[in-house]
Amino acid sequence: MAANDPLNGKLVTLTGGSGFFGRHVAQALLERGARLRIASRNPRKAYSLRPLANLGQIAFMPCDVRDPAQAAAAVRGADAVVNLVGSFEGDLMKLICGGARHVAEAARETGAAAMVHISAIGADAASPAGYAVAKARSEEEVLRAFPGATILRPSLLFAEDGGFVNMLAGIVASFPVVPVFAPQAKLQPLFVDDAADAVAAALADPARHGGKTYEIAGPDTIGMMALHRRIAEAQGRNRHFIAVPDALSALFAALPGTPMNADQWTMLRQGNTASGTLPGLDKLGVQPRPLDLFLDRWMTRYRKHGRFADRTRGTA
Repeated sequence: MAANDPLNGKLVTLTGGSGFFGRHVAQALLERGARLRIASRNPRKAYSLRPLANLGQIAFMPCDVRDPAQAAAAVRGADAVVNLVGSFEGDLMKLICGGARHVAEAARETGAAAMVHISAIGADAASPAGYAVAKARSEEEVLRAFPGATILRPSLLFAEDGGFVNMLAGIVASFPVVPVFAPQAKLQPLFVDDAADAVAAALADPARHGGKTYEIAGPDTIGMMALHRRIAEAQGRNRHFIAVPDALSALFAALPGTPMNADQWTMLRQGNTASGTLPGLDKLGVQPRPLDLFLDRWMTRYRKHGRFADRTRGTA
């Protein structure tokens, strides 16, 4: 931590900061000396961050951004704000779009110097997926209320402690026959700590990054089927992968209680790669790390005999 870091000593509110991405953003900001206020509907989910902070460096508060008064309380006195609220369930326009508007309006009224709003690659007001529409509209609402905000659109995030790749790893480890939805879809998985560094970079220099939209994605493009095979290889497992037809995938996603809903299926089928029409991580000074840098080591715990597995022979 450098004493001359522009974030050192600044109070940053993370709305929706107790989620998977939010916890990594919090760690990146703590390392730079920022003081944090984690505001979410369930702030207890972020209590694991306490040992990483100095005395008085982190605080937690309940907040439902759908309520303007709660959003205002969360950002009161903050030097900067990061809005990470997102969900595939419930009234998405009210939570994602309305919540973003409330946070941005409160950030403007309280005099925050910087704001970062987390959107998503695939945000599109004309999309058939309600999530993509809500994310696109949330960008409009944020920039209307806080024109100097930075919009970040991350691709699918991966990490050792969560994210899309870990979810697939659990499935590959558990079943000898694995269905693959949207097998031809292309992805650019992004290491979550690289995404967190992008948030910190945007907050640290709002004069340079404010008012801009960035697509932040990993350095490599990989298809869904290839990703499944790569995970199985890293686990040392022999698996049979079945490409699921789109019609059957759509039917599965429409059923209640499945791990993938209709919006997630629609966006997955479209792929999750940067368009190339917007600036990326390089403009934020971040060099993204490839999935292959981590995958073999992270898959150790999924192998049949853990770190004692012989990876020269496939296992069940």
